[in-house]
Amino acid sequence: MALQRSYGKRIYISVFIDAFGWELLERHSFLDDLLVTKAPLQTVLGYSSTCIPTILTGAPPREHGHFAFFRYAPDASPFGHLGRLLGALPAFVEERARVRHWISRGLQAIFGWDGYFQIYNTPFEHLEFLDYSEKRDLYMPFGINGGQKTLFDRLHDKGVPFHVSNWRLSEEANLSRLARALDGADIEFAYLYLAAMDGLLHAEGTGSAQVAVKVAWYERKLRDIVALAHRRYRDVVLSVFSDHGMTDTRETSNLMLRVEALDLRYGLDYAAVYDSTMARFWFMTERARRRIVALLATEDRGRVLAHSELVELGVDFENHEYGELIFLMDPGVLICPSFMGRQPIAGMHGFHPDDKDSVAMFASSETPPVLPQRLIDLHDVLLDGAIH
Repeated sequence: MALQRSYGKRIYISVFIDAFGWELLERHSFLDDLLVTKAPLQTVLGYSSTCIPTILTGAPPREHGHFAFFRYAPDASPFGHLGRLLGALPAFVEERARVRHWISRGLQAIFGWDGYFQIYNTPFEHLEFLDYSEKRDLYMPFGINGGQKTLFDRLHDKGVPFHVSNWRLSEEANLSRLARALDGADIEFAYLYLAAMDGLLHAEGTGSAQVAVKVAWYERKLRDIVALAHRRYRDVVLSVFSDHGMTDTRETSNLMLRVEALDLRYGLDYAAVYDSTMARFWFMTERARRRIVALLATEDRGRVLAHSELVELGVDFENHEYGELIFLMDPGVLICPSFMGRQPIAGMHGFHPDDKDSVAMFASSETPPVLPQRLIDLHDVLLDGAIH
């Protein structure tokens, strides 16, 4: 006698496609018959390290405490003598990306961190002055620096059974894990993380033919997921969103090299972290402040963000932990070399949230009672979708 299978009442499937911004969604046909609502979503200043905690908590960066990966904090730096030892490596060794990848894995094991960690192109000799902001897994309890509960903490508190992707796994693996969870019909909320679009856009830019191929692949895979869900549930809602868009690189700035050429000592006169799209500075001497501010005034492809703008963007951190001065590049201008890489790449995000190519997106098969307008709104929309 065949066993009778159980069926679920309702499943809310949320799909996070990294870097699939509003401009791309407008450019490509994507589940047009399923997604009745499609809308732009203003992102936050920063990178995925800023966006994901904002999505998960519904709090601005100043409150959840996440912005960029590295920050000046010599008294709290975990690297200490390890940075000095690594700084003694010959250039032909320490410049190799594979070497840096394995060093990152080794340091992560030493420190016992379970968050996302990469040293990228950060100079080893500067590590002793720097702390790292994402030591804990953002998707696990107590993963947020500011101590806020995440979407998943709240679902757990409300007794909502859910499935969440493992961000360390491939897209195919996470799709397979979700399919198994749906087939069991014992979850009410799913969070599928699809990360590969981000890497493709970095490497190829938004106009590549490979992007259209990838969008079509996502469409096929999500149709399969929805079809499976309909076989196991009476009511199926699909929502798709992104954290930011992608801006094609049009030129580079050698800002880091120009600052390093000044007669100033890193760690004694000043400190700086050069992300791909912004440079963040701390000053120990007024001489360093004057010289660096004067140099920045000669770079007309970016600007210093005023305090009032930092407040408006939600990145006015207490004690200037992510920078006393933040210099943001114009859209499409990449700092290169930077702490993130030595060579330019085809696309980048992390420019001003008002840049049209930075805008994220939200789309759903069910129009929510309140349509999200900003990334910070997503938390409440997803939570509401899960419990109704």
